[in-house]
Amino acid sequence: METIQYPCGRDVIERVLPHRDPFVWVSRVLECEPGASITAELDVDPELPLFAGHFPGHPVLPGVIIMEALAQAASFCALVGRDEPGVLGFFAGIDKAKFRHQVQPGDVLTLKADIVKNSSRMVVADVQALVGDQVAATATQKYVMAKSA
Repeated sequence: METIQYPCGRDVIERVLPHRDPFVWVSRVLECEPGASITAELDVDPELPLFAGHFPGHPVLPGVIIMEALAQAASFCALVGRDEPGVLGFFAGIDKAKFRHQVQPGDVLTLKADIVKNSSRMVVADVQALVGDQVAATATQKYVMAKSA
């Protein structure tokens, strides 16, 4: 994998992750120690169509999207630490998920992951999402690393 300078934006993120609009949930990577830890951000766009229905009059970013954003950040970290083209991280589990603070349109969501296991087939990450200094969500996530084709 190429050497990446941090912070980096969407162009670099899309070279590492397979996700594309409307399902890219990482706006920029602030810092990354490949295969070990990452801090990234998601700009929560107030124009996202999902806010019209979740919840009308009090829009909140769904917890499943927060978990996906955390998984994308952690997968970025795991993938830049490997020299295996065509390998993707697929969800294998989410343990101990807790949601503590609502994420609203216009927020900047900080995505943090510490990789606690990194083998050829399995990655486990302790993840945390924050709005400012408020913890929005935490979990332990597991990903199976497999060829895309």
